[in-house]
Amino acid sequence: MGRYRPPQPKSSLYITRAGFDALQQEHNAIWKRRAEVTRALSAAAAEGDRSENAEYIYRKKELREIDRRIRYLQKRLPELKVVSDPPSDRKRIFFGAWVTLEDDAGEEVIYRIVGPDEFDPGKGWISMDSPMARALMKKTLDDEVTLRIGEQTMRYVILDIRYTLPD
Repeated sequence: MGRYRPPQPKSSLYITRAGFDALQQEHNAIWKRRAEVTRALSAAAAEGDRSENAEYIYRKKELREIDRRIRYLQKRLPELKVVSDPPSDRKRIFFGAWVTLEDDAGEEVIYRIVGPDEFDPGKGWISMDSPMARALMKKTLDDEVTLRIGEQTMRYVILDIRYTLPD
């Protein structure tokens, strides 16, 4: 019995200007971090027996993780499409929209639809590939959105759509 897993579907290539700039800054910073880790690794390797050298083992692992992230960013950054202009139809929900929703209990929640490389649940930023964002796409004001997750069904009404930061 193998451990084969089919590859994940490709995520969307869209990103906001701020998200793209943040990824480029991360890419530049991670190269500086890599230089520091490489210096520390060579110093740990000079101490002798590497099999029981915790510093050496830790730095090798850290270097692998940094190299993995660098490879990802080097492949991902050139293929991303920066979206900086709002759509012509601002009455519909598209990429970059701030959407205010109200659930059945009367609770309001605000989401921003962003690219998969910049989503942040703490800020209310959801990936355009998420089930919620897919359900919201191309909807207009006062539309009802129904979302099924497992056994649970959630209903929302769209209260506001804007392409600038909400007040």
